[in-house]
Amino acid sequence: MFPRIANASGLTDRVTAALIAKIDEGAFPRGTRLPSENVLAQEFGVSRTVLREAISRLKHDGVVEGRQGSGVFVTQQAGVKALKIEIGSVESIESVLQIMELRRAIEAEAAAQAALRRSDAQLAEIESALKRIDEDVAMRRDGVSADLAFHRSIALASGNPFVVRTLGFLSQYLESASRVTRANDARRADFWRQLREEHEAIATAIRHRDPFAARNAAEAHMFNGARRLSEAMTTAAPLEGPQLSKLG
Repeated sequence: MFPRIANASGLTDRVTAALIAKIDEGAFPRGTRLPSENVLAQEFGVSRTVLREAISRLKHDGVVEGRQGSGVFVTQQAGVKALKIEIGSVESIESVLQIMELRRAIEAEAAAQAALRRSDAQLAEIESALKRIDEDVAMRRDGVSADLAFHRSIALASGNPFVVRTLGFLSQYLESASRVTRANDARRADFWRQLREEHEAIATAIRHRDPFAARNAAEAHMFNGARRLSEAMTTAAPLEGPQLSKLG
């Protein structure tokens, strides 16, 4: 039933992947019990220790669950895939810019919906975050944290919790490259002026409840951000860790 796995590095990864594949194929439908540890270990040709670690990973991801005295069962959510972006897959400039394209679409729609749905209190949060960016610039700080707060406040004002969660997920990859970009251009007055104008255009459109202008302003901001990122990553040393950039 299962392919035997040779004794090599990454055994747990491979057993985990093989089990997921079998679940996806329907060999173990949702709600059904997995074979015993002994049976699975023999089928894969691995030790019970390796098999237990693979099962533990599947439990952590919510693919299977243990039931006291009954064994391990495939959960009802097993077919739902969690969104993952491996750090190693976004090390090139090309891959980083591809994810920036994804982020541009989300940011543009978030701004448009914020213009339609924002409350006065939410607008105040957006404008407060914009003011904090200005204060950081005046104090010669990089403004990255304030910038993230600005975009998060817009996502919250969109009224869509999935937008907030998705941008929160992407923010895991933002800070390192953003700091490279800011360090690359922070001494240029035109850089800060352009960044300020882009942010203000988004905030103004949201203030005036103009979804079309908000969407266009956010798209322009993200296009320019991708350009700044490309320039910074071309001239800077390779980054360590996550490399997506917030870029303003």
